[in-house]
Amino acid sequence: MSFYPPGLQRLMDALAKLPGVGPKTAQRLAFYLLEQNPDEVKDLAEAIGQLQGRVHFCPRCFNIAEDELCVICSDPKRDQDAICVVESARDIIPIEKSGSFRGTYHVLGGLISPMEGVGPNELHVKELLRRLQENDVKEIIMATGSNVEGEATALYLADLLKPIVPKITRIAQGMPVGGDLEYVDEITLARALQGRREL
Repeated sequence: MSFYPPGLQRLMDALAKLPGVGPKTAQRLAFYLLEQNPDEVKDLAEAIGQLQGRVHFCPRCFNIAEDELCVICSDPKRDQDAICVVESARDIIPIEKSGSFRGTYHVLGGLISPMEGVGPNELHVKELLRRLQENDVKEIIMATGSNVEGEATALYLADLLKPIVPKITRIAQGMPVGGDLEYVDEITLARALQGRREL
């Protein structure tokens, strides 16, 4: 039995479905919204309501977009002969913030994970192959995570794409800036040593 009015309980139940939001956080958020200016809450509700209708996945790279193509695919200044392959659209943001890549992206929509029943056919691999046939791509950069699934996906794609693309690279992985050696795990440290460069 709920102690809350049905409208408030419905909001808390909906908020609790969001990732990382449990019942207590959902309750706190619902009460916060209840105490806010009605115009602010209305703006939030409208933004959420328009999300599904306006935002979609780019048909070329599967990044998020509001126009036909995403802002990166429609930018004529982007380097079209380099594609950075990522797991999800969220992974594009930190790469863009770094300001060190001016090529385009391809979002796989997940990683190969036989334990979860996800194989290459469930990812946007066919679409990547189609892009490579239509464009003269000189480099593919694998920017998947360093977990087992990320490594397996990068290796699978590298084997698949070697006959098609002249250069396939993997982002370097290793020590975080400001990290102390004593707190770094062995795998990260091994990758940092393997990815070392001359000073």
